[in-house]
Amino acid sequence: MTKKSFPLRINEQVIAAMQRWADDDLRSLNAQIEFVLRDALVKSGRVKLVQKVVTDVQAQEVDTQEQDETDQ
Repeated sequence: MTKKSFPLRINEQVIAAMQRWADDDLRSLNAQIEFVLRDALVKSGRVKLVQKVVTDVQAQEVDTQEQDETDQ
């Protein structure tokens, strides 16, 4: 995927709020702006979500003998 540079003029308070949000999410400001734009596009039906990353968390199997000892 190629990226295109685009100059953006934006209110200082908005950019400061976006920077705080980006910091909270451990993203760069640019990545946060792109994330918010993509999310808005999907939610408005302007684009379809092509790929969704899903992380399944599975419990580790515990040896029943170890579990019995822990419970006592």
